[in-house]
Amino acid sequence: MAKLPSPHVGNLTGLVVAAHGKHFIAELDDQRRITCVTRGKKTGVACGDHVEIALTSPDQGVIERIAPRTSLLYRSDLYREKIIAANVDQIVIVVAAVPSFYEELINRCLIAAESVGIRALIVLNKTDLPETAAARNTLALYETLGYPLLPLCARQAVAPLKAHLLGMTSVLVGQSGMGKSTLINALLPEARAREGEVSTALDSGKHTTTHALLYHLDADSHIIDSPGLQEFGLHHLKVEDIAQTFIEFRPYLGHCRFSNCLHLVEPGCALDEAAKSGAIHPRRLGFYRALAQEKLRAPRIY
Repeated sequence: MAKLPSPHVGNLTGLVVAAHGKHFIAELDDQRRITCVTRGKKTGVACGDHVEIALTSPDQGVIERIAPRTSLLYRSDLYREKIIAANVDQIVIVVAAVPSFYEELINRCLIAAESVGIRALIVLNKTDLPETAAARNTLALYETLGYPLLPLCARQAVAPLKAHLLGMTSVLVGQSGMGKSTLINALLPEARAREGEVSTALDSGKHTTTHALLYHLDADSHIIDSPGLQEFGLHHLKVEDIAQTFIEFRPYLGHCRFSNCLHLVEPGCALDEAAKSGAIHPRRLGFYRALAQEKLRAPRIY
């Protein structure tokens, strides 16, 4: 994580470990936690940010500056952008057979990860369910592309996940009900009590992961639990750049008949030919085309 240089006289530096609207909790270098707000109408602070804070009381402060980020993961629709986390090295996409997951959401999360250059891990939770075999078959496509797939049951054994988290800051994403909070509590049994403390501090009621929370696995490994997603808008990406985020498309990009090919209906499209030959899975090309068409139909107005 990038850190701020020496703060202004009287100010402190901290790590944002909880973000809920315009209210935040920052962990100071001495491990104290204080509630913070931004100055005026400024927004854009995210869980995982390193910030400079001006104290307004012993346990409250105002965020004055954000350190340069190594990465910023966010989603967007036609009207606004929603920051998920900052300074993360890895996105952990949590899915389960029940409730059924949206494959389109997996693709969108992978695109977001590729667009900012962070790793992606797919976790298939609740492997004790009989429906898991069908889910595993659906996810096999992503294994063939090189994305790690980790089947596990968080209520039985979470140790296999720890090896994928060491030395990194990871963010858990996925639909509601996939078991992200169960994974957190299995990794950090003390987290359940800390959830209650954070919820009280942010005045957000009983904990249901309505805001992003950062936990320390060890001194070098951190994990952010994010609210459940039902969609992952990518309107901030240019349609010309979307194809580059599909890792299996990259060998064929630049080989179309037309240099400005969008890989939709143009003749001589290298991606279309690769899909016909079996080098690219038609499902992935279909996901790309649906997203590109969505982008072309929807102007950026925020």
